Amino acid sequence: MDSPLQAKTYAEADFESAHKQIVSHFLTLFPEVTVGGEILDLGCGPGDITFRFAKLFRNANITAIDGAPSMLKLARARAKKEPGTERRVSFIEAMIPSNDIPQKQYDLIISNSLLHHLHNPLVLWETVLQHSKPGTTLFIADLCRPKNKEEAQQIVDEFAAGEPELLRNDFYNSLLAAFRPSEIKSQLAQAGLKHLSITKNGHHLFIYGEARLNA
Repeated sequence: MDSPLQAKTYAEADFESAHKQIVSHFLTLFPEVTVGGEILDLGCGPGDITFRFAKLFRNANITAIDGAPSMLKLARARAKKEPGTERRVSFIEAMIPSNDIPQKQYDLIISNSLLHHLHNPLVLWETVLQHSKPGTTLFIADLCRPKNKEEAQQIVDEFAAGEPELLRNDFYNSLLAAFRPSEIKSQLAQAGLKHLSITKNGHHLFIYGEARLNA
């Protein structure tokens, strides 16, 4: 979604229910987690998930990364309308792997719907390892690839019925590009993160746990 039109269409889409459920799922998985330090958001897009976590953890600073300038333009514009978050949230244009990500000891690393966009999914897990410390909370959300194209179309028709055709097409293609639990399990094993858990909820996958030393 690199074009300004795609970014605008994505930013204006109704993700309220989906993104609310993602945050709710995080709270279910990590009911006792409090973050007052540093959060890294990989693939932040126009920033909706970023700002939800900024409101959830009001004492934390968030570094949000995305490779699309058009997405970041929208995210920065929204930051000016989000009271109390503009000074705590920094948006950086970068394609992972990247040396532009500040070398901090992040307390929480999140990512939503980035994994299926990557030609080499291992770069996400390598980036997670590079920027985590023992005990860092890890929470990665993405789509789960359906059994076939027909099921993918059914999901689009159910969850994006009233959305513009551009978004519906992007959603359909993203579903077909997404991974299944067994594939992600293999990725995690290669990356040294096989201790992380994977759960499926509807057409979403959640990969989560804590970073370990020499995992």
